[in-house]
Amino acid sequence: MNTLTSSLTVLKGLEKDGIFQSLSLYSSCGAEEKKALFDAMLYEIFLRGAECGLADYLSDIIICDDNPFSRKKAAGAVTSSYLEDAFVRDLITIQNAVEKLRGNGKFEVGFWDDLLCGTKDAVLGKLSRYYSRCGYGDFIKNTAFTYENGALCPIKNADKTALSDLKNYDGEKKIILDNVGDFLNGLPYSHMLLYGDKGTGKSSTVHAVVNKFSDKKLRLVEIANKDIDKISEIERKLSCAPLKFILFMDDLSLEGDSALITELKTILEGSFSDGRGNVMFVATSNRRHIVKENMSDRQNSVHPADLMEEQLSLSDRFGLTVMFSATDKEGYLSIVRQLAEDRGLNCDGDSLAALAERWAIVKGGRSPRRAKQFIDFMYSCEKTGRKPEI
Repeated sequence: MNTLTSSLTVLKGLEKDGIFQSLSLYSSCGAEEKKALFDAMLYEIFLRGAECGLADYLSDIIICDDNPFSRKKAAGAVTSSYLEDAFVRDLITIQNAVEKLRGNGKFEVGFWDDLLCGTKDAVLGKLSRYYSRCGYGDFIKNTAFTYENGALCPIKNADKTALSDLKNYDGEKKIILDNVGDFLNGLPYSHMLLYGDKGTGKSSTVHAVVNKFSDKKLRLVEIANKDIDKISEIERKLSCAPLKFILFMDDLSLEGDSALITELKTILEGSFSDGRGNVMFVATSNRRHIVKENMSDRQNSVHPADLMEEQLSLSDRFGLTVMFSATDKEGYLSIVRQLAEDRGLNCDGDSLAALAERWAIVKGGRSPRRAKQFIDFMYSCEKTGRKPEI
């Protein structure tokens, strides 16, 4: 059977979508098969909750498709007339298939008025500007990814923290923002190590910075400690994409005898400098020198001084290190007050401070994380009318 998907050239990737597969079969079938295939398409539509917005769904998967046209436009490259013509032919082919649903009378599918309004040049110009601004494929709707089995996998519920949610640490945030700004503007930049006590907001700051600059095509790729040896491989893959990436390793900590120490040092010293300048490596750690030291490392080493130097020098390979110090009482209560104001809590200042201090004692210390947990608790108590008992 000559289906819709078999007729496409540029938008071939749409065949992976369940609704589009069903539409393809439905538009190509004979009269005796239409009922069964339409029912199958209904199932796919209901499964994805698209029954009230089929128009939006179809236009969405077309715009977010990863294809040669969207990739080149995201990179600001000039596309040939052959590619543009093939892209437009695919759109018209899909339009013809969609038109067959109109006669059924069950769906509003007039999304072409939005997607394909105007002349061919106007449509291509509109899409070109969109891809140039937003990227292509999964990068359009996703700001954070993991790297699994040789591929980037979108994090669907990525951290939405904004910089305004993170209180105090203004100096630390400015240093990071200035460095990332240089990175985005094509200026010399440094890979970063953010270190300090737990709960001080190191990883939240990284996520917030990515969220702030997502409209400038900045994306986050999270890497597990065990995948340090894959960083060069990931960097090579990302160097082909017309976006900027932060390779992020949260809570980086290596054993003293790990071969990954040398691997990471080599990467920071050399391999990134050979790329296109679209990758920055950022790590957080609870310790300045990253590597866990123990006496057995020294006892088992023929040259203990050399081993210690190897371990302690890793952090020096980061061009920029930013320390997030633990909060004192005044800093902790300052964060509490600001968060309480953001939430609109009605608790008076003295009572709030007393309860916050009690919370810190019970929970084992003062930190921005403890402050946020406390305000979340107070907010829930206020909304449910419960007395905050700590």
